[in-house]
Amino acid sequence: MEDAVQTFLAVKGAVVGVWFLLWLGLERWRPMGRVLAHGKAAWGRWARNASLFGINALLSPLIVVPISAWAAGFGPGWRPDWVGGAWGLVLDLILLDLFIYWWHRANHELPFLWRFHQVHHFDTDMDTTTAVRFHFGEVVLSSCVRGMVILALDIPLLSVIVFEAVVLLSALFQHSNARLPARLEGVLSRVIITPSIHWVHHHAVRRDTDSNYGNTFSFWDRLFGTLSPTRRWAEMPIGLEGEPQDRSLPGLLTTPFRS
Repeated sequence: MEDAVQTFLAVKGAVVGVWFLLWLGLERWRPMGRVLAHGKAAWGRWARNASLFGINALLSPLIVVPISAWAAGFGPGWRPDWVGGAWGLVLDLILLDLFIYWWHRANHELPFLWRFHQVHHFDTDMDTTTAVRFHFGEVVLSSCVRGMVILALDIPLLSVIVFEAVVLLSALFQHSNARLPARLEGVLSRVIITPSIHWVHHHAVRRDTDSNYGNTFSFWDRLFGTLSPTRRWAEMPIGLEGEPQDRSLPGLLTTPFRS
């Protein structure tokens, strides 16, 4: 089992890496919105996003992975035999995606959590790199809460690993600035979160920022009444209402701890 998990982790890393490069290239080839192609502003933004990602990449094997592994290994053992195999995996993915919806919503509605999550929204431009731009405090808090959910629902480690891969693939796709065929995106959006849906979530208007919370499946927002009626347009302003500029890396790291 351990060898299978290690193999899957390696495959997951390779797939996510290729997926990242794919959308990074597509958004340069056929962008939907503004592109910071070069210059000091573009390099500074990429450096901030890469630095935040790097910090979390260092913390992941120290905190995130151990918490998930522990939670998946010490469940109460209540799962019946039929909640296994492919059907069990599908059920686990749906349950975890529902949890992410409510966790994401809580990050917007609870002031303490918003202190950390707003770092993700300070980005005044949006592309694939925005998908990995999170404050380390949010990552740690998320892993702790998710660990309790994994433990309570007795979710196996393999399901957790698959879900983490789905989350990353979905995030890279949703934050991409690539222009998709309108008909294709319309069909996909009935089931999954597409860039047009998620870009509205990053619209620099608070009522839109506080909407479209779904991670993978788009039906949660329709079900719980949080789907924004706003439609994305090419020059939609990105960021937070009243915050016309992004912050420096030290500013982003210290933002949650300021009054």
